[in-house]
Amino acid sequence: MMKFFIILSYPVLVGGKLFAAEAGMPQLNPEFWASQVFWLILIFLSIYVLIAKIFIPKIKSNIDIRENKIRKDLEEAKTFREEAEKKNKTYNDLIEAAKLDVKKIISNSNRKLNDDIQAKKIKIQKDIEQEIIAAEKEIQKFKSSSFDKVNLVAEDIVSDLIKNIFGEDLNKSSIKATVSQELKKYKIKKI
Repeated sequence: MMKFFIILSYPVLVGGKLFAAEAGMPQLNPEFWASQVFWLILIFLSIYVLIAKIFIPKIKSNIDIRENKIRKDLEEAKTFREEAEKKNKTYNDLIEAAKLDVKKIISNSNRKLNDDIQAKKIKIQKDIEQEIIAAEKEIQKFKSSSFDKVNLVAEDIVSDLIKNIFGEDLNKSSIKATVSQELKKYKIKKI
């Protein structure tokens, strides 16, 4: 900085006439250089003082405030993240517990449903067996009554045939004995 100052003040001190001063450029006239250097130094010093003492501290304080705010925001974000992770873990634990409860409920429901199905199946099978027994009894009754009806019909047919062929009526008991004897030949018997 000192060298710069010496270089600027050298032409003033040496005092030679410069060729541009004569042509109408007063700022190059050496008589005005001292005042120009004074104002140059004063303006640059005032700009330096303004920047160094007013603007830079304000900028620095703004930067510090922003850094502090960012640091606080990061710390808050870290605490929020930790809380969110804790809540997420709690949520996942609740979901797992709920899944286990659902599995237990489903298995209990399936077991109960299977037990109910088995009980109903047994009951239905008993009902079916009772219906089968009742149907078999009805079939037996029908067979026994139908055998008697077949005998009566056979006796009536034989009686009518003999009457039509021979023109005489035979004894009912002899027709009955003959029909039952013929049915025995064909292994048709009373049940």
